Amino acid sequence: MSAFDFSDLTPERILDAIESIGVYPISGLLALNSYENRVYQFLAEDNKRYVVKFYRPERWHTEQILEEHAFSFELLDGEVPIVAPIKRDNTSLFDYQGYRFALFPSVGGRTFEADNYDHLEVLGRFIGRLHNVSKTKPFAVRPSISCQEFLHDATCSLVDSNLITPSLETAFMTVLEQVIALTEEKYQPNNVIRLHGDCHIGNILWTGNELTFVDLDDARQGPAVQDLWMMLSGDEKEQRMQMDTLLCAYDEFSSFDLKELHLIEPLRALRMINYMGWLAKRWKDLAFQRNFSWFASDKYWEQQILSLKEQLAALHEAPLQLLP
Repeated sequence: MSAFDFSDLTPERILDAIESIGVYPISGLLALNSYENRVYQFLAEDNKRYVVKFYRPERWHTEQILEEHAFSFELLDGEVPIVAPIKRDNTSLFDYQGYRFALFPSVGGRTFEADNYDHLEVLGRFIGRLHNVSKTKPFAVRPSISCQEFLHDATCSLVDSNLITPSLETAFMTVLEQVIALTEEKYQPNNVIRLHGDCHIGNILWTGNELTFVDLDDARQGPAVQDLWMMLSGDEKEQRMQMDTLLCAYDEFSSFDLKELHLIEPLRALRMINYMGWLAKRWKDLAFQRNFSWFASDKYWEQQILSLKEQLAALHEAPLQLLP
């Protein structure tokens, strides 16, 4: 099965897959906002709402998916609110006609507000609790954040895609190579732990009076600051206040090495370049062409040249310092 091909995943096949594990939908399938995988919400005959997730073929191998699931169960055991898959017959990963899938409870909630300092304080405690569990042992089969994958492999995907506007390619590749070289020099973590890996506001919900994390699909090992820096926004003073709020709460449950603050801009560069490579690698998937049509436009590549120049300047600046 192609790494990009969900064309055989018809509504009928989805329903048959769900029913194969003894769950019987009584509603239609509501497609949720996911491009890497295929995710659908439905109401079952037990009057509960569920979410079914079909994993993109060839992205993670089975052992890596099961390790992600095991991590979520471990977090629940540690009283860390996380949406974990549902087990049926003592397993959480199922196979139907070549598609691997998992079933989750459907969880609704309010949006997390990253510009709300009260919210940031709660999130800091939450991530501290998560990391207190994740530090107890490493992943065995899931990878770490690496320059090879996030920079070099991503660049290969970009070049192979032939999507970069020819007249802009020299300018783009010149600044990209500069960013890569400086990022490799500066991204030298002293310690890595198991991470949520993709901690942005879209993966955090208020459910009642409690935060809940969803989607451990990008869980991997890396420095603890990876699960914190995406909450930062605004000018340097605002980012200092935001990080200070996060870490004061985080330290109630887990210790943080302040030396990791110098990894924020290298991690931002890794994410920027990996995101471009991800879009290029997935471009054969028609869902990407429909939803990210701007990726093949001249304007996009002009914007990326400017963004990379700004990131290069940020990499040359002194790392973020906490308030005195």
